Amino acid sequence: MISLAGKTAIVTGAARGIGQAITLKLAQAGADVAVCDVKLEWLAETVEKVTALGRKCVGYAANVMVAAEVDAAVEAAQKEFGRIDILVNNAGITRDGLLLRMSEEDWDAVLDIILKGTFLFSKACIKYMSKQRSGNIVNIASVIALMGNAGQCNYAASKGGVISFTKSVAKEYAGRGIRSNAICPGFIRSAMTDKLSPEVQQKMMDVIPLKQFGTPEDIGNVVLFLASDLSGYVTGQALSVCGGMVTH
Repeated sequence: MISLAGKTAIVTGAARGIGQAITLKLAQAGADVAVCDVKLEWLAETVEKVTALGRKCVGYAANVMVAAEVDAAVEAAQKEFGRIDILVNNAGITRDGLLLRMSEEDWDAVLDIILKGTFLFSKACIKYMSKQRSGNIVNIASVIALMGNAGQCNYAASKGGVISFTKSVAKEYAGRGIRSNAICPGFIRSAMTDKLSPEVQQKMMDVIPLKQFGTPEDIGNVVLFLASDLSGYVTGQALSVCGGMVTH
């Protein structure tokens, strides 16, 4: 049984889907959790579910693209919980389109939320982790960063940047007892995939050796491993959780 008792985690994009599943996994292992999303009301369900598990959970509204909002949320969490042990950078969006049709606005939005957001939250949290001489950062990347995908140049670039950022942070802060790793999810079941036609779902399934979609809980399980002492000798890695779609 993995125990995160006495630990405090921050999870971005925690209102639903993978972010909420990650939050619940960390709470089930004993962590208290500060959850962040664009609007505070979006976090009510996650806060309620974590509280029902007997763990402390506080929501913070923060636009991950805005340094002042990120710094304020992290500072408030530090004051509320007394420490920050784990950061999960999960917030992200897609604005898909072929390169020639992709607007500068759609490029900037995806890069700012995914890559700049990861930078800003990591920078804000590392200040406190460095003083503790311990900490753990888990960034949610994507298999698209490893294999590319037509119509997702912005998304692939942002997630590829997250992987490179992860590796650099790992080398910069290993001496401070801070680990940094990334997870690359494949096709994960969601409200969006459930709405796809059986034909489209089958085409997606055909490229997955395990012949099934992953679940948000699958990602949460790997975050839990990377956030725990069981992965104490793992840093600077990008771990694919994709049913065998990508091997590297």
